[in-house]
Amino acid sequence: MADMQGQLLIVRPMAKQTSKSSEPAPETKKAAGKPKGSQFTVPDGDPVPVEKGSNAYLIDGSGYIFRAFHALPPLTRPSDGLPIGAVHGFCQMLWKFLGDSKMSDAPTHIACIFDASSKTFRNDIYPEYKAHRPPPPEELVPQFPLIRDAVKAFNVACIEQEGYEADDLIATYAKAVDAAGGRVTIVSSDKDLMQLVGGNISMFDSMKNKHFGPEEVEAKFGVGPDKVVDVQALAGDSVDNVPGIPGIGIKTAAELINTYGDLDELLARAEEVKQPKRRERLIEFADQARMSRDLVRLEQNVPVEVQLEEAGVQDVDSNTLLGFLQEMEFATLTRRIAEGLGAEAPPSPKKSVGSTVANAKSGAAKSDGASGVGTPEAGASAGAALATGTDFDRSKYACVTTEKDLVEWLDKARTAGRFAFDTETNSLDAMQAELVGFSIATAPGEACYVPLAHRASGEGFDFGDGGDIDQVATDKALVLLKPLLENPAVLKIGQNLKYDALVLRQQGVGLEGFDDTMLLSYVLDGGRGGHGMDDLAQRHLGHTCISYKQVMEDVPGKKLADKRFSDVVLGKATEYAAEDADVTFRLWLMLKPRLVAERMTTVYETLERPLMPVIVDMEHAGISVDRTILSRLSTSFAQKISELEDSVHELSGEKFNLGSPKQLGE
Repeated sequence: MADMQGQLLIVRPMAKQTSKSSEPAPETKKAAGKPKGSQFTVPDGDPVPVEKGSNAYLIDGSGYIFRAFHALPPLTRPSDGLPIGAVHGFCQMLWKFLGDSKMSDAPTHIACIFDASSKTFRNDIYPEYKAHRPPPPEELVPQFPLIRDAVKAFNVACIEQEGYEADDLIATYAKAVDAAGGRVTIVSSDKDLMQLVGGNISMFDSMKNKHFGPEEVEAKFGVGPDKVVDVQALAGDSVDNVPGIPGIGIKTAAELINTYGDLDELLARAEEVKQPKRRERLIEFADQARMSRDLVRLEQNVPVEVQLEEAGVQDVDSNTLLGFLQEMEFATLTRRIAEGLGAEAPPSPKKSVGSTVANAKSGAAKSDGASGVGTPEAGASAGAALATGTDFDRSKYACVTTEKDLVEWLDKARTAGRFAFDTETNSLDAMQAELVGFSIATAPGEACYVPLAHRASGEGFDFGDGGDIDQVATDKALVLLKPLLENPAVLKIGQNLKYDALVLRQQGVGLEGFDDTMLLSYVLDGGRGGHGMDDLAQRHLGHTCISYKQVMEDVPGKKLADKRFSDVVLGKATEYAAEDADVTFRLWLMLKPRLVAERMTTVYETLERPLMPVIVDMEHAGISVDRTILSRLSTSFAQKISELEDSVHELSGEKFNLGSPKQLGE
């Protein structure tokens, strides 16, 4: 973050979802005698005074719960199907935020604040306040308690108070720290909090990395922060069901407040307003505007049950945090945070987020009932055991540089009746991509890479013809490969095969008889995480693949986009490409048997797999655009619009800009 010394930072964290255990993750102090509905915990440690130069972060959890929930794909915990996608996103965000803030800003206080309930003092003022809001999504409800548990696990104060919204607590803490000489930064995108900006108080939207000071608030509302409440009182808020004055929006409200100074002065002089309808509404709905002001104005004097001194920054307890993450079954995130804490990561669960099959190297089926030998469940277990039974060893992958060796590998694939296949190219655009090579895997650990168009590196001119590199000529390799790829009796296994099929189509080669592990994953685990090969390898095989960035690091070029796979040395290219085929084959062994075990065969066989060739045909054919017809339509539409505008002007008796809401309102 930018320079924020001596500053109170109010942050809205991303939400998390439910946990296995109902017990709070860390040991924290709990307040006694609090009203029913109020919940708060503070980290262990001595109180830290709030004084001049204090730099506290107040995290408004309520604002980020829904942002996290809707921003991330749904995830469920493998062991019990509990939704935990928002929890995962929240933990990632909070970990990054805490790390960034400590490196750049050295906070003195951190607290996460939530709404305690849907009913507050505002409902006493106006019973219909927020009455139109739909209930939270069913899958989000069980995650609310875990959001609190995650905050506690990070050893951050977790605060909420019955009868008040999180924004009221934020306003109270912010003004208190400001009065004590600290600086305040509200990290949020919530427009309702912009009324607090000014002096030592600013806002920061961490999702967009955007700061808000008085100038930014004025650009948004048309008035300074001290007048935002008056503008909101006039314009109302349909989301919170704040009525305001009908027919007045933000721009009109800002114009009125800038003209008359404030809401009270405007309502007192409403008869001076020139526009008849606007004048009538200001007079008729004056009391409603005053009530709306009471609804949108944040309470800055909440009798808080937790003093901010109790929210002093404390060290994270690695055992507590890693234990919580392990319980959530966030294997990758647990390892990443353990590394950041300098602690040893706990053992990964047999199932991590997005997986429903254990990564056990023993494929013994359960002995009870329907999971016995010969059942679909036993088949899935056997497939998982076969996929993980052989260790990954990149040194054993073969680099095929002669036609003779290529024929041997193709014969091996034909005899096996199934093989994994993957292409390597110089572009993500399949219609423009140059085929650089391809890889094959016939069993776990048995894979090869066939370079076709790699270029020699070193001094001198490079004419792009491969130079002194030993590799099979592209045309000869395709002649040998085509009969196998177009033979429907031999199963081709790929990851996102649509891309490979388009690349091959450009070379005049078809693809018949295939399975796609990306489609299998989508059918089986649609809401349980990403379906890219790297994600699937980590989730199901516990294996981290070589990244494309790692492979390209020694290739000439300033930016990654400028580098070409054809310039990668054959040894590194073989490890990367053959591993892709090996991983794909293993994923197929794990995922394909689950179709029957989980009764998803029909979805895959009748919907997802048959659709892929159709999309390939569509993308290859493209769309014909007739510019002449489009130009003719544009002219016709322009003439019709002009005729309609003339009709409107004739009916109204005067000419005005139909595109101007202001002129339309008048």
